[in-house]
Amino acid sequence: MGFLDRFTKPEATVQLTIPKITVELGYTLKGAVMIFSKDEFDSTGVRCELRCVEKKRRERWIYDEERKRKVRRVTWDTATLHSADPKVAGPMHLIPGFQKTYPFKVNIPAGGRETFDSVDGNVTWAIKGVLTIKGRPDVTSDSIEIQVIKATTPVTAKEEVEMVPCEYCETLMPETSSACPNCGAPRKARN
Repeated sequence: MGFLDRFTKPEATVQLTIPKITVELGYTLKGAVMIFSKDEFDSTGVRCELRCVEKKRRERWIYDEERKRKVRRVTWDTATLHSADPKVAGPMHLIPGFQKTYPFKVNIPAGGRETFDSVDGNVTWAIKGVLTIKGRPDVTSDSIEIQVIKATTPVTAKEEVEMVPCEYCETLMPETSSACPNCGAPRKARN
């Protein structure tokens, strides 16, 4: 790697897709991160970045030496209320023409704040995909803003279990099962 390569992103594209942009507090957001490469380089991993940021408007009176009087200054205080970086894939070597899609899941906390926007403040939720490269700038997707609303139904601790077909008899079974309930065959591990 040349000296100038340390300051430039590799020729790659990251795209993030999610099925819907309006979700409830406590919802598990599922989606996919797609990686396309036109360059050869090593990546330290792929992750998603979910952020909830609150901004509040503040007015302060500050003495202005030039005007010899106090003037009103408007500033915005910013705080990160929630931050999650779920890992989607580990280290890999990318070559020109590399193209792969990685699924992800990230939880919107039930105790979080819903999205709102007003004159004096706002709370925003955003998610993006990141392809990390050691010693070089990361390649990121466009940030997608999510509309988070209050849960209309009570959030329960029980999570939906996805059903997968048995590789031997093709009967549907929960993905958490270690053996098929129909034929008893052990479930093969998937990567």
